Amino acid sequence: MLIQPVDYRDPDAAEKFTESLHNTGFGVLTNHPLSQTLLNTIYQEWYDFFQTDAKNKYPFTEKMDGYFSPKISETAKGYAKRDLKEFYHVYPWGQYPSEVSKAALEYYEHGNKLATELLQWVEDHTPADIKAKYSMPLSDMITDSDLTLLRVLHYPPLTGDEEPDAVRAAAHGDINLLTVLPAATQAGLQVLGKDNAWHDVPCDFGMLIVNIGDMLDEASQGYYPSTIHRVLNPTGEEAKKSRISLPLFLHPRPDVVLSERHTSGSYLQERLRELGVKK
Repeated sequence: MLIQPVDYRDPDAAEKFTESLHNTGFGVLTNHPLSQTLLNTIYQEWYDFFQTDAKNKYPFTEKMDGYFSPKISETAKGYAKRDLKEFYHVYPWGQYPSEVSKAALEYYEHGNKLATELLQWVEDHTPADIKAKYSMPLSDMITDSDLTLLRVLHYPPLTGDEEPDAVRAAAHGDINLLTVLPAATQAGLQVLGKDNAWHDVPCDFGMLIVNIGDMLDEASQGYYPSTIHRVLNPTGEEAKKSRISLPLFLHPRPDVVLSERHTSGSYLQERLRELGVKK
């Protein structure tokens, strides 16, 4: 399974990128328009923030904005051990730490703008018979959505005292339309291929990784597949380092029709029940 990075500036970038999404569920862009300087600022100041007790001033609310500690971190579907991570949910309407700059909110806006373009790429290269089933243009599905989430993730250094079989991010799929992910401060991202083997996702610093979520899989009748991925525990000297990651999860408005079976809202509620988050 080969995921070939695509130069955003190439005339045929949209075709190559969407072909990769169709074949692997992942696409990787180089020379994308998101500012690496802005990203570096976010990586550094949020790393510093996670090293302090200030993070505990912003516990997550029932609206799911705010800080999630390692003790209540996610447990992937089918797994018993929590992921080795802590994170903060950033929404423009949500609580936001005064200890960091507004760089993450600026990135949220820029990431949404690029995602709108990428969704248009996806729609333009969807086969006509499948495209005809879309309830509206894909890019319109996220317009004015207040559910799109920027998650600032901190994977702490490994100490050797972790529970057996606990990993930074166990194998899982994303529920949303698209996930936009600038290359993290460490490698480790892998995708499960059609050959049932794990493959490294290209993630050189400066690259932009994009993957399909379950909602786009549903809307496209599987033409754009939501593929299982994970983050491995590092070894050697890399295990002593933190990893900061910035996935932007593009969520439609709840009323958006995905298929004959589901709206975005009903799909999300079903998944939350499956995960035990809601009864």
